[in-house]
Amino acid sequence: MEWNNTFKGMKEMEPKTLMDMTLVPSVEPIESGLGSSDKGNPSPPVKPRKKSMTSLYLKFFETAPDGKSRRCKFCKQSYSIATATGNLGRHLSHRHPGYDRLGDAGQQVSQTVVASKKPQPQAKPSIDLDHLNWLLLKWLIGASLPPSTLEDEGLLNSFKFLNSSVTIWPKEKVQAVILEVFRSMREDVRASLEHVNSKVSITLDFWTSYEQVFYMSVKCHWINDNWSLHKILLDVCQIPYPCTGSEILHALMKVLTTFNIETKILSCTTDNNQHAIQACHALKEELDARKLPFCYIPCAARTLNQIIEDGLRTPKSILSKIREFVLELNRYPEIIEDFKQLTAVYQEGSWKFPLDASTSWSGDYTMLDIVRKAPNSVDSTIKKHEEAFGGRNLLLNTTEISVISILHSYLEPFYKITTNLCTCKVPTVGLVLFFMDHVFELISSCRDSCRQEWLKTVADDMAKRARSFGTQVYNLFTFMAAVLDPRIKKELIPENLNSEKNLEEARSHFTRYYSSSQFPAMANGFGTQDTTEEANVVSFAEEIARKRRRVSMNTATDELSQYLSEPPAPIATDVLDWWKVNSTRYPRLSTMARDYLAVQGTSIEPVELFTSKGNEIRKQQFCLPYGSMQAVMCINSWIQSGYKFKFRSTEIDFDKLVESGAAAADNVKS
Repeated sequence: MEWNNTFKGMKEMEPKTLMDMTLVPSVEPIESGLGSSDKGNPSPPVKPRKKSMTSLYLKFFETAPDGKSRRCKFCKQSYSIATATGNLGRHLSHRHPGYDRLGDAGQQVSQTVVASKKPQPQAKPSIDLDHLNWLLLKWLIGASLPPSTLEDEGLLNSFKFLNSSVTIWPKEKVQAVILEVFRSMREDVRASLEHVNSKVSITLDFWTSYEQVFYMSVKCHWINDNWSLHKILLDVCQIPYPCTGSEILHALMKVLTTFNIETKILSCTTDNNQHAIQACHALKEELDARKLPFCYIPCAARTLNQIIEDGLRTPKSILSKIREFVLELNRYPEIIEDFKQLTAVYQEGSWKFPLDASTSWSGDYTMLDIVRKAPNSVDSTIKKHEEAFGGRNLLLNTTEISVISILHSYLEPFYKITTNLCTCKVPTVGLVLFFMDHVFELISSCRDSCRQEWLKTVADDMAKRARSFGTQVYNLFTFMAAVLDPRIKKELIPENLNSEKNLEEARSHFTRYYSSSQFPAMANGFGTQDTTEEANVVSFAEEIARKRRRVSMNTATDELSQYLSEPPAPIATDVLDWWKVNSTRYPRLSTMARDYLAVQGTSIEPVELFTSKGNEIRKQQFCLPYGSMQAVMCINSWIQSGYKFKFRSTEIDFDKLVESGAAAADNVKS
C-alpha cells in the first residue's frame, strides 16, 4: 500500500480540530460531527438561505465576523451557519445545563463574555478529540488489539453516552497512524544501534497466525560499555510461501541491512526450526567468505521443553483429569475454602489460589505437585462436591497416583532448573549448558537405575532429544562463550565440549581478533593499576605470582592464561558486574567477553516458554491480523525497551495528555 498517498488522501478529506500543539503533532482527525473549529481551512462561499432560521436557541449564539459560522456565547464553540437548531440545542443541554434560566442571554451572556474576554484566553472544549484518540491508540497498541477494535459498536456507544460529540478515528486512519509511528520509532532504534561498538547477537522465533501467515521475529542482543545487557525487537517479518531456508535468509538479510548490523553480527540462536538452521548455515558461509566470525546454535529452552514433553507423554490423560479438577476448584470460592480446610486437617501444606492450570510446564508441574503433596485433600474435595464436577469421574486410582508420584520425583530437578533459568538475570551460554549437562546426567541416571519399564522408555525418548541437541550446540563458539563466564570457565563446562583442541583454537581466535595492537601497551601482561589504596586491589605478592605464571606466549594470550588459571567465581555472582570490576585487569579479554557473553543460549525468554506468562504473547502472535502484526508488536516492544512513542519524529507525551484532560474537566466543573 502506498501509505503516503493514502494518508494524503485522508488529510485532504478531513478538516482540522482544536488541539494542543505542545502535546501532540498535527494529525488531521476525522470530522467531529457537530462541526469544526473556525481555525480550519477556508471553505467555499455559502449561498444565502431563502428563509432565516428562527429558534429560541439562536439567542445564545452570535454570528462570526466571516459570516459563515455562528459561535456559542458561553464557550465560543463554532458551528456551520447551516447547522440545524436541534444540534445547537443539544450543545447547550450537554455543555451548559441551566442555560434557559439565565434570563436575557443577549444581555447577560454578552456582558459575561466582554468582562472575561481581555484577561483570559479563548476557552477550549471540555474534551479534545485528538487527545482522546491518541490515548485510545496507545491503549490499542499496548493491548495488542487490531484497529477494527475502535469500531466496536458497544465501545462507540459508551463514548457517545459520555459525550455525544465524541468521534473516534476510523480504522483506516488508525492503521495509517500506527504505520507512521512504527516508521518514526524504527529510525530511533536504527540510530541507537549505530552507537553500538561491540558485536551483536540475534535470536529468531517463528509462528503461524490465524490467517495462516508464517512470521519470524528478529531480536538483537548486545552488552554496552557500561556492562549492561540490552535486547530489542528489530522486526517481525512475514515469510512468504514455501517458507524454506532461502525465504528466511532473504528476510533476515533485509533486517540486518536495514539496521546496518550485517558486519556486527556474531551469532544467531534459532528456535530449532530446520529451515531456519538452513538459512543460518547459508549466512555463515557468506560471512566466512568475508572473514567475519559467526555461529548459529539451537535454542536450549525449546529443547528442554521438548525433553520435558517427552517425559509427560505417558501420563497425559492423568494430567488432563487433574487439570479439570483444578479448573473447577479455581472457579468456585466455596470449593476453594473447603479444600483449604481439608489441607489443614490432613496437614498437606498451604496453597495459593488460583492454582496454575495453564498448559505450560509450570501448569503441568502444578498438576503433579497437587497430587503428590495433597492426595487426601483432592480426593475428599471431589467426593464432597460431586455435583459441582458434573458427575465426572475425576478420582485417581492407586496406579495413577503411583505414576504421578514417581514422575514428580523424577521431574522435580527439571522444574528447579527451569525456575532458575526463568529468574536468572543473565542466562549466559555457559550457564545454560551447565544446566543442560545436568539434565543429560539425570536422564542417563534414570535409564541406568530405574525399575519401571515405562519410565525407562520415557528416559530413552528424552535421551535421543538430548543427544541431538549436544551435537548441534557443542562448537568452538559455545566453548568460548562458556569459558568467558567467570562462574563456569573450564571447571564447569560440559565434558564433551571441554577439549584441548577447542582451547587452542580459542587462543588462536583471541590472538587473531583481539590483538594487542587494538589496546594500549601493558607491562608484564597486566594493565596499569590505580596506585591509590582503594583501587590497588592486587597485592605485591599477587603481582609476583602472576609473573611466575607467565609462559612463552604473547601479551594477549597471557590474559586468557591468567584468567583461566584462577578459580571460577561463585554461581551467585553477577557476571556483568564481575567483568565490569575486572575489565582493567583483562582489557583485551573483557572486550572479547562483551561480544561472547551477549550470545544467547535461548531464542525465547525462558519465562515465556515455561510459565503462563507466555500465554498472552502467543495469543497476540496468533490473533493479530496481517496489517497490524509488524507495527503493533514492534511498537509495543520498543516502548517497553524505553524508546519514546513518536509520530513524524515528534514525541507524544501521554502523561501530559492525561493531565491536560483532567485540567479541562476541572475547569468545566469550576
